[in-house]
Amino acid sequence: MTFEFDPDAPAQIVRRDFLRQLSAAGAAALMAGTPRLLQASAPGHVKHPQATADSCILLWMGGGMAAPDTFDPKRYLPFKKGLKVSDMLSTFPAIPTAVDGLQICEGLEGIASVMDRATLIRSAVQPDLGSILHSRHQYHWHTGYVPPQTVATPHLGAWMARVAGPRNPVMPAFINIGQRLEGVGESEELKAFTTAGFFGSEYGPLNLPYPEEAARSVRPPQGMTGERFVNRNKLYRRLIDQSPQRELMSDYQQESMLRSMDKAYRLLNSKERDAFDITLEREEKRQKYDTGRFGRGCLLARRLVESGARFVEVTTEYVPFLHWDTHAEGHTTVDRMHKEIDAPVTQLILDLEERGLLDRTLVIIASEFSRDALMEGQPGSNANDQAREKVDQVSEMKHYGLHRHFTGGTSVVMFGGGMKRGFVYGKTADERPLMAIENPVSIENLHATIMTAMGISPKTGFDIEGRPFYVTKDAKGEAVQELFA
Repeated sequence: MTFEFDPDAPAQIVRRDFLRQLSAAGAAALMAGTPRLLQASAPGHVKHPQATADSCILLWMGGGMAAPDTFDPKRYLPFKKGLKVSDMLSTFPAIPTAVDGLQICEGLEGIASVMDRATLIRSAVQPDLGSILHSRHQYHWHTGYVPPQTVATPHLGAWMARVAGPRNPVMPAFINIGQRLEGVGESEELKAFTTAGFFGSEYGPLNLPYPEEAARSVRPPQGMTGERFVNRNKLYRRLIDQSPQRELMSDYQQESMLRSMDKAYRLLNSKERDAFDITLEREEKRQKYDTGRFGRGCLLARRLVESGARFVEVTTEYVPFLHWDTHAEGHTTVDRMHKEIDAPVTQLILDLEERGLLDRTLVIIASEFSRDALMEGQPGSNANDQAREKVDQVSEMKHYGLHRHFTGGTSVVMFGGGMKRGFVYGKTADERPLMAIENPVSIENLHATIMTAMGISPKTGFDIEGRPFYVTKDAKGEAVQELFA
């Protein structure tokens, strides 16, 4: 089965087709049998690399973080009425970092001070998917596969949970912080990749949209006795078994759901649940992180990794036309986002280092694509122009910023986890089009690099209903060895 999209179709039609095809793949996942390790991936056939990281924290800048306004500054021109949009590249001046000769954008002074612990990739690239939908590109980044697929593809964190296993059997191996999956735009598309897919519920994420409320998620309701809690758990298991959906679920998927309940039950009765309570941190420490939900999520991520979580994603949250999704008011919005991420990211790196955890924790800052003032997609793309402010000259502040989706070159920052320190890899052009012109890094190769750091061969595969499925698309991802220390 193949899926096709008409790049010239209106966005609402493309989105409707996307949802329909995702729903079909999701239904198929319920009926999928046991995913079996491919013979070629079994021990003795594929040799897993020596892990350089035990944990991974993905700091997700949902909505399209503009590289020229963050980690890849270009020619800067300040706001001025009459400024030609074609002359607008960076809307923040460059500032020095802790690495000689390396500059990033004003507003990220804290992160600049810890860039000597980082590898900065300036040449990450995404494919031109014809019709650019954030959720399609986010699905691709998080799973390694362009959606929709004929099977429900596992999230990067689910692969780590399944193949590398838990670091602490009580702690969830995959935790997702900061993203609401109800009540926000494109929620069904977000749900489609925030999942373990064919691996089953036990490898899926524990979703914590509000980090300040995470402690409530791992405690029985107030006033509930231990005996009542045990009885409720037994009743819930019976309800699952008697669910009308039971006939649509394979035995494997049913058993995986029950195993996920067992794990949750163990967590609720463990001392590790205290890791979810950020109020146990000193007030002084909490304030250093507290720039909002994202900042509090970074603090929670640090606590969870300390207690044995394998993979934690913290997001600024994707909501259409908010946060990094800057279709208008680009400069003003990014200035606010700088303030939201700079202090907590900096403090996270310093705290991990102080605790001796940074060397074995891979911290990644990434987004689905970059932005450009003129170009949708990349040169030659026939993607619909989705800019809301289609002007040739800047006459108001809302015009000042990078509004269109750009896939030809963006930045990814990686701290710790065996990566080089104070290292820059790749380059984008100095003038438009800002394409990756040195050492482009595809999503397949970026994922292969991440998985290699986590001790997982990029060629690991499973048989799903007679179809081979790999951790990187068609097992073709190759780790970028130059990034490793």
